[in-house]
Amino acid sequence: MFQYERESRTPQSECFVIENEAGSAARVDLHFTPAIVYGTLCVPPDWSDVDIQDVIADIDDKIVRTAEPFRDDFVVTVWSGSELGVYSDEEGMGNADDVAGGTEG
Repeated sequence: MFQYERESRTPQSECFVIENEAGSAARVDLHFTPAIVYGTLCVPPDWSDVDIQDVIADIDDKIVRTAEPFRDDFVVTVWSGSELGVYSDEEGMGNADDVAGGTEG
C-alpha cells in the first residue's frame, strides 16, 4: 500500500519519503531511544484520518517493529501541509526566493 524511500539514516534516526498508491507523498522522521520511538509524520492536507492511521500502522509494522531493541511505545506527531522546498548551503538547492517565485538577485 505504501512505498518508502530512505533519505537518511543515523544510529538513532531514519527519514523516509512515503508514497501511497495515488502517488501522494508524505514524510516521516523516526528517532529511536532505548524504550520509545518518536515519529514526526508530515502528510498532505487531503489525507484523511483513516489514511493517517493506515500509514502509522504500516510504518510501525515495516520499520519500527523491525528495529532492535524492540520498542515499548511508538509516539507520532502528525503535521499536515505541503512541501515548500529543500534548503541547503550547497549551490543549486532551492531557497526562499525560488520557493516564493521570486528571482535571484
